[in-house]
Amino acid sequence: MSNEIALVVGAGKGLSASLARTFYTDGMKVILAARNVEKLKTIASAVNATLIKCDASDTNQVEQMFEQIDELHDHIDLVVYNPSVRVPGSITEIDPVVAKKAIETTSFGAFLVARQAAKRMKQAGKGTILFTGASASIKGFPRSSIFAMGKFALRGLAQSLARELHPSNVHIGHFVIDGQILTLNHRDKIDSDKDNSEDNEQQLDPDEISKIYLEFHRHHKSTWSWEIELRPKNERF
Repeated sequence: MSNEIALVVGAGKGLSASLARTFYTDGMKVILAARNVEKLKTIASAVNATLIKCDASDTNQVEQMFEQIDELHDHIDLVVYNPSVRVPGSITEIDPVVAKKAIETTSFGAFLVARQAAKRMKQAGKGTILFTGASASIKGFPRSSIFAMGKFALRGLAQSLARELHPSNVHIGHFVIDGQILTLNHRDKIDSDKDNSEDNEQQLDPDEISKIYLEFHRHHKSTWSWEIELRPKNERF
């Protein structure tokens, strides 16, 4: 059992829940942060996680979140930034106010969280910060300009931080999730139909993704990377 502390920001019932279970099984103490923590009570109970209410796009709330963590623990080892907001629609139709908030959540919030995490990790001389990207991190799709803007910015942030922080022993990772993540309902359907294995291979299993996040955190520094693309075998490049 390790004494590592893992923070998952923008936690929900999908990938974040899988990450929480994986980190907990590995022996970490888990902290889950989200704007709505009520939805996290089931997973929090299962992994004995600490819940913190936080809007990651709000500077003051992010600072307060890390101050709360400081009161609970004298270090933080792993931070995962998951939040993102999709605002589909034509560029001529999208509400600028909604667009601004979406970009703040997807990328500016990542900056705020990384800033606070980096301060503590640089002082400790170690740590890992991981960002969850998407296909939109590297290619824009029609009627998806706001999502692309947020995810492109997120990828740029990760690349820049890797160059800046790797020499300080702070490992940065950006994950291009190139495909649809399997939902809980879809997994239940597959588990009840053992002959449906091909269908399972068309989406990414969140439990398998979470294993790779943990493995990335564990990489020896002689083989550090800053980015990994994950896609099911049937997803086109």
